[in-house]
Amino acid sequence: MDDISSFARTLTKLERLMAKLDMAVSNTRCMFGVKNMELTYDVSLRVAELMEKAVLVARALPAYTGAPDAAMMVARQTASVVHVEIGFTDEGWFSLRMPMLLPKKEHGSADYIRSILFPEMQRFFHNQAPCRFKDCVLIYRHVYSRDRPERQRRDHDNIEINMVSDIVALYTMLDDAPSRCRHYYCSAESDSERTEVYVVPSEEFIQWLSQEKDFPANGPALSEFAPKQSQKDM
Repeated sequence: MDDISSFARTLTKLERLMAKLDMAVSNTRCMFGVKNMELTYDVSLRVAELMEKAVLVARALPAYTGAPDAAMMVARQTASVVHVEIGFTDEGWFSLRMPMLLPKKEHGSADYIRSILFPEMQRFFHNQAPCRFKDCVLIYRHVYSRDRPERQRRDHDNIEINMVSDIVALYTMLDDAPSRCRHYYCSAESDSERTEVYVVPSEEFIQWLSQEKDFPANGPALSEFAPKQSQKDM
């Protein structure tokens, strides 16, 4: 009975969210129709927020049926829909790419990011030992579509990165204390939006910085294993 009542409550919550989402999409269409792009931006943000909340509830729904493998199947579905690229650059820098911008603080949901990233990191390091950078810079490169107006780009201190940082540090660092791990944030333009994360030895950060402006449109090529010559700092 507990599973049945929990399923019913979760389904009702999802239905309410979907009704709000439908209204927000209609409002967005209306504002876009009258060419009020400022209000279009505001209501489209509401669409994005409600969509993230609805996705979280929808992910929980199968588990309330009592199926023992529900969580595993949902994780597989997520991986098949949201492709996270993980690997090492030619220089041996660890990197991952997510095909999305991270949510603003206090908006959207960081749990959604965890459900995407954590299983992918587990899979990537399943057949190899975690890399352990001793003294490094954790870099966030927020890549925006060229069509997005400058005013719609987020301030770096208003982006939710903590959950991503915790997961990356778990697999790539000996210690993420401030004395061992520095942070750097930057933005770039491309044809599609995404978030790129790099872990770079501190003494090689200037090299990364000088190369960043010439990165390919889809980011540097990534390999499954770090080049042997780069492992001196791990």
